[in-house]
Amino acid sequence: MPRSKSAAFLTAAMLSALMLAGCNRGGTTAMPQNMEQFTAEEIYKRGEYELENSRRPEDAVRYFAEIERLYPYSEWAKRALIMEAYGYHKAQNYEEARAAAQRFLDTYPGDEDAAYAKYLLALSYYDQIDDVGRDQGLTFQALQSMREVIEQYPDSEYARSAILKFDLAFDHLAAKEMEIGRYYLKRGHYTAAINRFRVVVEEFQTTTHTPEALMRLVEAYLALGLTDEAQTAGAILGHNFQSSPFYEDAYAQLRGRGLTATPKGDSWLTNVYRQVIQGRWL
Repeated sequence: MPRSKSAAFLTAAMLSALMLAGCNRGGTTAMPQNMEQFTAEEIYKRGEYELENSRRPEDAVRYFAEIERLYPYSEWAKRALIMEAYGYHKAQNYEEARAAAQRFLDTYPGDEDAAYAKYLLALSYYDQIDDVGRDQGLTFQALQSMREVIEQYPDSEYARSAILKFDLAFDHLAAKEMEIGRYYLKRGHYTAAINRFRVVVEEFQTTTHTPEALMRLVEAYLALGLTDEAQTAGAILGHNFQSSPFYEDAYAQLRGRGLTATPKGDSWLTNVYRQVIQGRWL
């Protein structure tokens, strides 16, 4: 039977009083020492309150962890564990969020919240992408984890969000390759630049960065005097992205050398062009 509103109010008041009594001079809230006198539900609701009202999600996490300690393997402990993962994620403590989410998956693999736990685990990688600089390890982890959400829980409410974030993370990897390629190109390291743009064309061809990668290949190959490759890159660009401003730029560069956007020679770009014509690429 659910408690009455007055009883719930008294419970919250008691917990608040205990918390205030536990405050030290630094203003941080100490965990009440006699939590055993409260039910799992009461502790859980206090954790929810802290999560919604405190500026420190870690305060809420302590209550959820206490339920695990006092009421292990109970229904409330299961609910507390998923909230613990969410609380850590809200606090941007991503490693602990992943650990709690994984613990939930290991303990309750068939639970209805397993999809959310898997999504939360993937999200903890995804939300760190902007912090990794040129180290793309976490981006690959995010891609793998989002793929697992999509494949293992295709009918869940989290699959659609996972698909969107998968595409964004994939695009992020291509953007990093482009960033490094431009860096090399600007400094005249044409071979190194070509290697980066080639990765985008071959491995990230469905991203928004492919037209620029092809244009940069035209630029780099022309700088090296490799006109066959430059013309072939221009041909691929014209075939797929003729309305793109990158094609206009590439076309102007080729025309300035008396060249056309036509496939020439036999290179990796020629193979890509054949795939384009045969409809097996893009």
